[in-house]
Amino acid sequence: MDYFQIKTTCDLDLTEILIALFSQFPFDTFEENETGFSSYIPSDSWTDDIEKGIIGIKQNFDFRVEKNFIPYQNWNEIWESNFHPILVGNFCGIRADFHEPLQQVKHEIVINPKMAFGTGHHETTFMVMSLMEEMDFAEKMVFDYGCGTGILAILASQLGAKNIDAVDIEQPSYENTVENAEINSISNIQPYLGTLTAVEKGDYDIILANINRNVILDSLPALFIKLKKGGILVVSGFFFFKQMTAYEITV
Repeated sequence: MDYFQIKTTCDLDLTEILIALFSQFPFDTFEENETGFSSYIPSDSWTDDIEKGIIGIKQNFDFRVEKNFIPYQNWNEIWESNFHPILVGNFCGIRADFHEPLQQVKHEIVINPKMAFGTGHHETTFMVMSLMEEMDFAEKMVFDYGCGTGILAILASQLGAKNIDAVDIEQPSYENTVENAEINSISNIQPYLGTLTAVEKGDYDIILANINRNVILDSLPALFIKLKKGGILVVSGFFFFKQMTAYEITV
């Protein structure tokens, strides 16, 4: 998928406020940097209304924006060249197949990210994995919403989950989840391609939703319907004013 990068230059004390305001638009990633932040949106989601909305925000705040087109084929090269092994304490390690095996962790996951999101490098993925260490997955029915590379589904399986359904709207994510499950010798992950409606099942013990803010907010009612009474919903991937965060909710 092609993307637009909206590179925003501003005083650093404005960064969090502007990110919160920009989050009303369908950007799926925000990346802070030394001069402000960048927002990323699929090119086919960009509209004149978004541009007008940003111009409206500029009437109240002092910042500059630059719009850059990022072709689909660039992501793979960038991600692979920057993909280094990740350690979540001694609980879990994530590496690519071209890295040496990790000996010092309880759970090792091999991820070849290709064009999909989810290598453990992003703060939200890392935090969800840290949270999973304290959770009981034994014989649980799990749903991974927005599975990306399948990294959370694979970890859930390694932690003893009975079955995991995993869905993503992106074809590369679906294919990468299938491939990474195979690489890690995981056979109890059922991948789906599409939106939330592609998965008709429900009554899940645990739902993992590490995805962008707007999708989470739109999907919360449907996710609660899919959750078993007493089940746990873990949501992550969106900005609050102070930090990115992961929450565990029991219903």
